[in-house]
Amino acid sequence: MLGRLARWLRILGHDTAYFPQLEDRELVRLARAEDRLLLTRDRDLTRRKGLRCLLVQSDRLEEQLEQLLRDLDLDIESLPPRCVRCNTVLELIERGEVKGRVPSYVFHRHRDFTSCPQCDKVYWRGTHWRRVRERVAEIRGRCVSPS
Repeated sequence: MLGRLARWLRILGHDTAYFPQLEDRELVRLARAEDRLLLTRDRDLTRRKGLRCLLVQSDRLEEQLEQLLRDLDLDIESLPPRCVRCNTVLELIERGEVKGRVPSYVFHRHRDFTSCPQCDKVYWRGTHWRRVRERVAEIRGRCVSPS
């Protein structure tokens, strides 16, 4: 399963559909219909005709990210963040609208918030966001070959 990878890709702004409950036949149909690249750990899926697919080599998140950054040259800077739950692009929300919806220390410490228009989850760029960005930058640094 690639659920953690899907969440990280969404945090980085990548349109990432993730349906662990679907049968292979339905995943392939959906990937073809939506012209998606299918990330999989299943070698049999990579052999399907007419399917853009990438075999994810590792079951470790950091190695998976490293492979995607290297093999797909993923953009990690300019994409708008997405909801980790439902994949919808997040929208800016007025600070006053989040009072009572986030912990009080978060409300007092942060000025900028986003919200998912689909599932209404509120996000802010706190320490978790910084750690994700630092970790991805570190992985990206290992992917860049020295000149």
